[in-house]
Amino acid sequence: MKMKSREESLNTSGECDGSNDLLTGNPPSGQSRKNMKQRFLKLLPCCHVDSTPVRQNSIEEDFELATVCYRPDSLEKMMEQTKFSKTELQILYRSFKNECPSGLVNEETFKLIYSHFFPHGDSSAYAHFLFEAFDRHKNGAISFEDFVVGLSIILRGTVTDRLCWAFSLYDLNKDGCITKEEMNDIMKSIYDMMGKYTHPCMKDSAPREHVESFFQKMDRNNDGVVTMEEFLESCQKDEALMESMQMLDHVI
Repeated sequence: MKMKSREESLNTSGECDGSNDLLTGNPPSGQSRKNMKQRFLKLLPCCHVDSTPVRQNSIEEDFELATVCYRPDSLEKMMEQTKFSKTELQILYRSFKNECPSGLVNEETFKLIYSHFFPHGDSSAYAHFLFEAFDRHKNGAISFEDFVVGLSIILRGTVTDRLCWAFSLYDLNKDGCITKEEMNDIMKSIYDMMGKYTHPCMKDSAPREHVESFFQKMDRNNDGVVTMEEFLESCQKDEALMESMQMLDHVI
């Protein structure tokens, strides 16, 4: 897999602004969100879509006569599960299979790929949290279906869909509530990954301060946890909070 240079991956003139917004709570700019979307596709494993023409019969034969260890669902079924077209799924699958011939991505591989894009930070914790969010069946591997279903929500889901995905990312123990400790773990992992290379540099206390600010707005009944209902209501009613909680801001 061709890796980008540090200058491309951590462009301090624009692309680091997204993480800066995330840690400070300031709404990211439109250009920043656009850059995040472009980088997200390049950061995720096995999703390096190129413009080479796809031979339709070849791709469909791969689905029907897959030689990999894991056989994906049919194109038609995945079209029903996602908001991708048949052609888009064919391109994504070809890239996925080229990079992941077994048909599955384990956490070690996922972390390794992420580490190449943040060579001067520690991306292992955040890569773990993101892997858990994509691993729908909690079997320690991300299949092609897991990958495209998650990607479809992030890129083309409704506001509610994307916020629910974000809630699941923060709800580390999957008990239906987000604690300050869980949100702080996520914020700290983002800071460890690239916070030190934002401009201006973030203080070590930035993740905790960001969490406190979020909880003041989200924890409506002051019981120390944020439920899905509180999370959705707070984000949808508060424009600034909604902007800072946009899904792609979190992923990058």
